[in-house]
Amino acid sequence: MNGISIDLYSDTITKPTPEMRKFMSEAEVGDEQQKEDPTVNALVQKVCELLEKEDAIFLPSGTMCNQVAFRVHCRPGDEILMDETAHARHYETGGPSALSGACIYPIQGKRGVFSPTQMEEALRPENNHFPRSRVVLVEQTSNLGGGTIWPIETIRNICITAHHRGLACHMDGARLLNAVVATGLTAAAYCLPFDSVWIDFSKGLGAPVGAALAGSREFIREAWRWKHQFGGAMRQAGIIAAGALYALHHNVERIAEDHENARILARGLAEIEGIDVEPIETNLIFFDVSGLHLTAQAFNDLLMERGVRVSILGKTRCRAVTHLDVSRSQVQEALKNIRALCKDLPKRKGGVLEL
Repeated sequence: MNGISIDLYSDTITKPTPEMRKFMSEAEVGDEQQKEDPTVNALVQKVCELLEKEDAIFLPSGTMCNQVAFRVHCRPGDEILMDETAHARHYETGGPSALSGACIYPIQGKRGVFSPTQMEEALRPENNHFPRSRVVLVEQTSNLGGGTIWPIETIRNICITAHHRGLACHMDGARLLNAVVATGLTAAAYCLPFDSVWIDFSKGLGAPVGAALAGSREFIREAWRWKHQFGGAMRQAGIIAAGALYALHHNVERIAEDHENARILARGLAEIEGIDVEPIETNLIFFDVSGLHLTAQAFNDLLMERGVRVSILGKTRCRAVTHLDVSRSQVQEALKNIRALCKDLPKRKGGVLEL
């Protein structure tokens, strides 16, 4: 439809497989608001078992998961500590301030990961002039950090310190299962010290929509209130919950293929003169094209002429994402097209597009 045959824009663009569609079409449904949808209930139970949390709630998006969690944890004027690159800071339209009246304190971590010491230094002292430090957020994996996996010891130490100081700990687990597959650690091990955590079904797992927020029974009881206020309560939601349930049963282990494809793509890009590739850990590949004397936008525009698309994350910084709908052969084809593009740059009328 858009002329793109190899789409590396994001893992959010995956489409449900025929098998997933069939499973969704046959889902048993009921009134989700009354907790009478059996498929939603089955998904919630599966999430609780996976994360080893007492209860969970099905929501339309990961952004809503973050915002509901902040609303439960915070009062107006409270402060949320997170890495300066965090999704909740950049891509959720100022939700914490708009919906919870909360401030954000950005911490300058390394590749999206800050240390327990940095967090402790960011904590506000008890003083009526200051916002109250109330929540610490960890984004696993860190998107803008380059798909970086938060080390489990770092997580534990941050949560110990935060809890000692009376803060709640929240995990944005949009790509938590990428970390699980890459490290072999369980999702429950990563989630253990957190008061709230959510996982996304519409990225690496390939479902068309949805996320689930988990925590204690008390936390989820309160989360239901804000789910309704924010417009996230649904009716016969089992149809979409079925896609998420299918994904948890069939699409977790295969994430390893995305990681291997990402490594192949990164190695190929690194061999091209003028492209600087950042270290990769999962399915996100960030690279800089300033050595080609191109902006990221110009690079992507030229690449789209060849049927390949990446995303633009800065003036010269690009991101390519491997996912369910990108095969090994398509990765090789994408590299072939990128090499050809770079080879043809000097031949273009007027030379390359200068920065």
